[in-house]
Amino acid sequence: MQSKITGGATVKIFSGKILGKYQVDYFKCLDTGFIQTEEPYWLKEAYSSAITKLDIGLASRNEHLRNVVAGIISRHFNINAMYLDYAGGYGLFTRLMRDNGFDYYHFDPYCKNIFSEYFELADSGKDSNFELVTASEVFEHLPDPVPAIREMLRFSDNLFFTTELQPEKLTTIDDWTYFIPETGQHVSFYTEKSLAYIAHQFGRHFYTNGVNLHMFTAKELEKNPFEKEQIPFLIRTMKRKVERFFRAKNSSKESLLQRDWEMIREKLTS
Repeated sequence: MQSKITGGATVKIFSGKILGKYQVDYFKCLDTGFIQTEEPYWLKEAYSSAITKLDIGLASRNEHLRNVVAGIISRHFNINAMYLDYAGGYGLFTRLMRDNGFDYYHFDPYCKNIFSEYFELADSGKDSNFELVTASEVFEHLPDPVPAIREMLRFSDNLFFTTELQPEKLTTIDDWTYFIPETGQHVSFYTEKSLAYIAHQFGRHFYTNGVNLHMFTAKELEKNPFEKEQIPFLIRTMKRKVERFFRAKNSSKESLLQRDWEMIREKLTS
């Protein structure tokens, strides 16, 4: 099987059961380490619902990304320009960004827009030249990444996206929860090297936090936008004290997100 990133050779690394019934092979690109499934014939079934039952972190993820993206826009882009959220699901991220004053629009032909009606791509009055396109948890869903990314870059020279980079030493499908075989929607898994390869293909600069936040951009930035700003020692000290105070104050209430995710996953596999 050829690599969907380079067109070069791959090697089968393991198999796993998708949707609880399909035995599927996983292949690794020998040049970049990118992992792909065999041709995903099960996707129609996997997308019977665009948002899976296991994606219970959708709300908190979008709330967190609102702050991350707002900061990047404020530091590196024109805050008064127009922005597009690609494959934006229910439209929550577009709504949150508009609530923060950014002229954001939503695009997702496969999912009902609940939160940002009247702010669809068609309502923007344009079909390209957005200041920045965002794509949250999209890349891992792409059965053929390069053409899909080319389509995203048609809308803008700049693309911010999230996807989890592979950990080291993956030997079985059980070594990484991000494979999520229970839903069958994750079919492409990236390394930093594979994303750098794609950026080079499209003539873009590549920036990453090395974990899950990434950007392809026509701009050569003075520094990695994901590097944390250096905060003076006294401010860091006070910030830690305030954070410790509020953690202690709220220590009796712990997020149920992980517990709920594990419970739903168990129900899907039982």
